[in-house]
Amino acid sequence: MNQEERYMRLALKQAAVSLKRDEVPIGAVVVKDGKVISRAHNTRNASRDATDHAELVAIKRACAKLGDWRLAGCDLYVTLEPCIMCLGACFNARLRNVYFGAFDLSGKGCIALAESVGRTLNHELQLKGGILEKECSLLLTDYFKSKRGV
Repeated sequence: MNQEERYMRLALKQAAVSLKRDEVPIGAVVVKDGKVISRAHNTRNASRDATDHAELVAIKRACAKLGDWRLAGCDLYVTLEPCIMCLGACFNARLRNVYFGAFDLSGKGCIALAESVGRTLNHELQLKGGILEKECSLLLTDYFKSKRGV
């Protein structure tokens, strides 16, 4: 197992916590210098806060732990391709890399958008998707099938 898969497995564990709490099963971890500095999962239903996506919660926790809004040298691993809101937070936090599992086909993706945003914010953010894609996708697909009674 390579490093990307190792950290994505930790994000999948966070997604499983979401699933147990009847939240959309998305998990995230922030890593710096080979160490996990924050972990999070979706908490929108429990908090009744539309911004409590796994990525944003993980970024907030990482900022608190490091005592800085800049997460330079940090990487985010998340089980689903980030939405526009979360992508903006990744840029603003100055993350180095975002690794994600499943591609968000409903959201039309963020990779092309990232190129444009990066020029505006003067920060380059590398994105790489498809890490443990099948596992990440299956978790989400099964969750939504159960909600729809399919």
